Amino acid sequence: MPLEGRFCASARAAGATALASTLDAVEAELIARWSEPHRSYHNLDHLEAVLEETEADPIAALAAWGHDAIYDPRSNANEERSAQLMAGLLQRCAVPLPVLSETLRLVRLTAGHAVKADDHRGALLADADLAVLTRPWPGYQSYVDAVRAEYAHVPDELWRIGRAAVLQSLLDLPALFRLHPEREATARANLARELATLSP
Repeated sequence: MPLEGRFCASARAAGATALASTLDAVEAELIARWSEPHRSYHNLDHLEAVLEETEADPIAALAAWGHDAIYDPRSNANEERSAQLMAGLLQRCAVPLPVLSETLRLVRLTAGHAVKADDHRGALLADADLAVLTRPWPGYQSYVDAVRAEYAHVPDELWRIGRAAVLQSLLDLPALFRLHPEREATARANLARELATLSP
């Protein structure tokens, strides 16, 4: 399903009152950001996959558009920088303030994917963002290879250390999936299997 028009539709459904030309311009900027050449995994394919699970909720969809809008593998502040970018973009779109605040909360939530039990919208976005972890092992390996390509500047030893820390932080979550508990076992098996490959 083409991405063109989908940000605009979600923004309107969430209460945006800006001119159509403004919404079009914001959407074009976001698509350009998600199309940056250094993105091997965090690209339009990932965005579309997350949208497929979140688009029924316009605010969650706006957060999907924003959650990796800034993606610099050399930075550890991408979620915060993405939230700040979305703050400006959504102000241009003239969305209601509660929509703006909730969207930014959701973008920041993806930094660690820790979701409270009563946070349905947070669970919706986090579940969608982590769905890649449930791929059959060859597909999971392809995902890892794509992420490794984004970190090509990192030496192998430092990659192993950093990646292991990410995997362990996910395994330490009480639940990876709130709305799709049937995904949990496969995802945890993949994470544990990858973590074992990173041992010296």
